[in-house]
Amino acid sequence: MTQIGLMLEGQAGLTWERWQRILKAAEDYGFQCVFRSDHYTTGDTKEESLEAWVSLTYAASHTSRIEFGTCVSPVTFRQPAMLTRMAAAIDDLSGGRLILGLGVGWNELEHKQFGVPFYDKATRFEMFEDGLEVTTKLLKSDTPVSYSGKHFSLDDALLLPRPQRPGGPRLMIGGNGPTKTLPLVAKYADEWNAVFLHASELKEREALLDRLLAENGRKPADVKRSLMTRVLYGKTDAEVQAKLEQSPGEHDPNNPQRIIGTGSAVVDQIGKFVEAGVERFMLQWLELDDIDAIESLAKEVLPHFHK
Repeated sequence: MTQIGLMLEGQAGLTWERWQRILKAAEDYGFQCVFRSDHYTTGDTKEESLEAWVSLTYAASHTSRIEFGTCVSPVTFRQPAMLTRMAAAIDDLSGGRLILGLGVGWNELEHKQFGVPFYDKATRFEMFEDGLEVTTKLLKSDTPVSYSGKHFSLDDALLLPRPQRPGGPRLMIGGNGPTKTLPLVAKYADEWNAVFLHASELKEREALLDRLLAENGRKPADVKRSLMTRVLYGKTDAEVQAKLEQSPGEHDPNNPQRIIGTGSAVVDQIGKFVEAGVERFMLQWLELDDIDAIESLAKEVLPHFHK
């Protein structure tokens, strides 16, 4: 079954009131999941920002059905062993509904603004692979484990209490890179999250991922395929056009990387991505106060896929 959920930019005006309201809407209207970014700030603009893992703790205890997680948490922000402890605890609190989304990080400005070291890409990928080793060893081993990495290490460490869900929260890696990211997906991930790819690019990346999985002794079905992409939805064509005019240049209605239109158009566009192999959609929703549109989107679109 195709899974459809919402994705919020937690650094772009997300507050407790908005987070609470959108979580309730997602549960009430039948979305499968709610994901959110993990950033400190949008950059030069001054918008409210809700800390990612604190907000996920709230989601764990104030929802009962939806899956939720980060899309994605940079390895630069938190020591991996501590993040793994947090994720395992939140997964237990939710009854096994957390998706642990991880990535290398990319926004240099927010690192500078908040005093977080931002290393070159090669170093960040070294840190990321170390972090993945630390995370998977702690989650999957019932006995103390050691790991000597270049940036992060373990010495006879055991995660206690053991995760209630065997293996702990499912691990999602976000990113499109064919030479660095996808090999890590093939080795470590339960889910690959593509970002703003169009259908033909997705097919190419998925074929590569299948080959890499085989090299790691894994099957294509071992890794769920998800897509985070922007949705701009309106109840009518006139409403869609008005929203496009409010953001000139940002949303090209002919851009195959975006999902834009009324309910029927959104259904058709999602269908093309489903044909390309996408199993879960994280629809980037920037209109945080438009709960009526979230309800309308759910009524118009979800019945075609959530059967």
